[in-house]
Amino acid sequence: MVAEPSSTPDNVLRNGTGDALQVSGSLWLHRGNSSLGGQARIALLEHIASQGSITSAAKAAGMSYKAAWDAVDAMNQLAGEPLVERSTGGRGGGGTRLTPRGAKLVAAFRAVEAAQQQFLARVANDLEHFDEQWPVIARLGLQTSARNQLHGTITAIRRCGVNDEVTLTLPGGEAITASLTHHSTQTLGLAVGAQAFALIKAPWIEIARGADLAGLPTANRLSGTVDTVTDDAGQAEVILALPGGSRLAAVMPHETLSARGLTAGIGATAAFAAASVIIGVMA
Repeated sequence: MVAEPSSTPDNVLRNGTGDALQVSGSLWLHRGNSSLGGQARIALLEHIASQGSITSAAKAAGMSYKAAWDAVDAMNQLAGEPLVERSTGGRGGGGTRLTPRGAKLVAAFRAVEAAQQQFLARVANDLEHFDEQWPVIARLGLQTSARNQLHGTITAIRRCGVNDEVTLTLPGGEAITASLTHHSTQTLGLAVGAQAFALIKAPWIEIARGADLAGLPTANRLSGTVDTVTDDAGQAEVILALPGGSRLAAVMPHETLSARGLTAGIGATAAFAAASVIIGVMA
């Protein structure tokens, strides 16, 4: 399903808020492949130490009694020895306390946490050295509903009335053409040589070969090899591997997949309209 640029909103996207770059981190304890806990569970142990009651500790930690005991039980099991134990008798009729091992664990965690914070503080002072790496890190955090997310360099911008035809060249050399309004080009600050990314939803891409390409969009045609085919519940997903290393995913009905004879290992071509390409930049 493809719409012309004049009948759809500008296909542009910005990512980022302009806030200052900050560094943060969370500390977790592990035994093998299992997690012993992080801030929440250590805080629960501290509440147990100060309250002497699992009920009061759970309330202070903002969790249910059952959730607190489940967490304690998991920590006792993973630690290999009890970190928390119940006591009986006494004026209060007994209670809950940390074992010596539990108290040492809390102290060790807080010591490591203090060292971690010192490390993060040093990193924050050196953020200017991340200028070249930050754009890549930011791209890795990009989350969208589009199945295809491709990064590249703008190699051409051609004015076509109120629209612009923008060419984005991928690292492998393949070129993608996008159609967007001239206003959007200016708003995004697009220029030849600039870095940008293209988003293409899988249903907007057709993958075919030979005569089946007749009548399909011609603005973008990228040839490669079918890598995988997943056919389930009447819908199929086809992954096309391009020579330069990029991959394109297309979704089509089972009947279309069968009619086009698309199977892993054969050569095929991805076709999609310029209006189906969303161009974005890292703000």
